[in-house]
Amino acid sequence: MEDPRKLEEGFATGTQLTTKDDDHQSTNDISNENEHKSIATSDQPEEQPLIKQKTKRVATLDAFRGLTIVLMVLVDDAGGAYPRIDHSPWNGCTLADFVMPFFLFIVGVAIALALKKVSNVKYAIRKITLRTLKLLFWGILLQGGYSHAPDDLSYGVDMKQIRWISGFVAFVIYMVTTFSLYVPDGSFVVYHHDKPERFTVKCGMRGHLGPACNAVGYVDRQVWGINHLYNQPVWTRLKACTFSSPGSGPFRKDAPTWCIPINKQLYSFSYVCFTAGAAGIIDVWAMRTPFLFLEWIGMNAMLVFVMAAQGIFAAFINGWYFKNPDNNLVNWIQQHVFNDVWKSERVGTLLYVIFAEITFWAVVSGILHKLGIYWKL
Repeated sequence: MEDPRKLEEGFATGTQLTTKDDDHQSTNDISNENEHKSIATSDQPEEQPLIKQKTKRVATLDAFRGLTIVLMVLVDDAGGAYPRIDHSPWNGCTLADFVMPFFLFIVGVAIALALKKVSNVKYAIRKITLRTLKLLFWGILLQGGYSHAPDDLSYGVDMKQIRWISGFVAFVIYMVTTFSLYVPDGSFVVYHHDKPERFTVKCGMRGHLGPACNAVGYVDRQVWGINHLYNQPVWTRLKACTFSSPGSGPFRKDAPTWCIPINKQLYSFSYVCFTAGAAGIIDVWAMRTPFLFLEWIGMNAMLVFVMAAQGIFAAFINGWYFKNPDNNLVNWIQQHVFNDVWKSERVGTLLYVIFAEITFWAVVSGILHKLGIYWKL
């Protein structure tokens, strides 16, 4: 068995208290002159409820959020045709690898701006908790395997294969595990047509950061079991695994056994890409017009994420097909309006994503913005 090290190489109002104008209506109780004069004090001004002014949005943050959503749609739907913008198979950093760091940056800035205006900590905690649970719901529904949109019209997930994520894993434990845990040789069984076939991966080392023998992958397999691991890892596109690298393709005949999807997800916890914040070009320099479409998408980010990035709208359209599920409007538009016109599947795919997905949902978001409608969590 060859050394895996070698095999991997060749890889943000004040509330306005509105009071009535001091309408000093003194109601003096006047009695007879022989009686004590009793003068009623002036009525105090009548208070009206506090009127909460509309929160001013940070245009730059909206636009940056919109840009990140656009990048997500682009790399998800055009990455297959342009592998260079898709996720890096292992080492390296591509356009797709900036999406998650950008979202983390946006969340950090948004939380900081929101907490500056928090006066009731308990209310804020309840709101944060509720929003977190909503995000987890959408995550499980859309990315946890339940939805198979847009191409597969079926839905549902095998509960036996759900990987229940534990969010308490600390960075220190992760680093210590990664660099100090000894990873022995391992083996696993893959079933082909109900026939078991055993594969062996030669390791016997510590501190290895490749896909074959990293310590986190070893812990992953021991704790969760092989049936609960991500079965479509991007590192199967490494040169060591396929001649189609960095694209997807059949395994090489001499591909090492670790190329078979047995591990990936936890390791992605450690990747770090340089994330730079927006320079305030929209808010400070008042250059909003060129970026309005990004603002619109950013203000309805969840809508665009669900409908476009997760393919729910396309799946709805695909549900109305003629005779064959593949004979649907989405496929017809992509093939006849884009691919055939440009005589190229790659260019057609890119233009379809830009116009039929990104531009379409930018227009929809703009219309919703004009109507004052936003999808809030």
